[in-house]
Amino acid sequence: MFRKLYMNFEEYLCVGLCAVMIVCLALQVGIRALTGSALAFTEELSRFCFIWTVYLGMSLATKRGAQVRITAQFLKASPGTRLFFRVISDLVCIVLNLMIAWFCVSVVREGYEFPEISPTLGIVKANVELIIPISFLLTTWRILELYVRHWRQGTLLELVKNVGEG
Repeated sequence: MFRKLYMNFEEYLCVGLCAVMIVCLALQVGIRALTGSALAFTEELSRFCFIWTVYLGMSLATKRGAQVRITAQFLKASPGTRLFFRVISDLVCIVLNLMIAWFCVSVVREGYEFPEISPTLGIVKANVELIIPISFLLTTWRILELYVRHWRQGTLLELVKNVGEG
């Protein structure tokens, strides 16, 4: 149960947030068609759900190995060379993710010290912005998890098997 939740964490949250977003937007369109005006909170809630979905989607893409990578320069390289450069690029990505998370934490902390309240839902906007450092840390975790899993299975070269093949 816990393992399934852990392995599908991003999927569950993204589906739930997308469902809330779709319901809010459908409700907004329906009410507007019937009454000529919409519920104010639906637009704001759908926007916040969209923001969270996008940032969680970054981690989800990383977990699935579907993030954008430029690999054409490695078409003729050996698998070992491709793996070397993959590790280097992932280390650069991890460093950048940690730097972004670090700076975002200070921005979110400032958002709690000097709160900006959303107009219709009345929540502190720093709660919405908290997804930014969380998603960069989660993305870093998923990169490291991928390497640990392949290392334990002895399949590190599987990370670069499709580059230049096909």
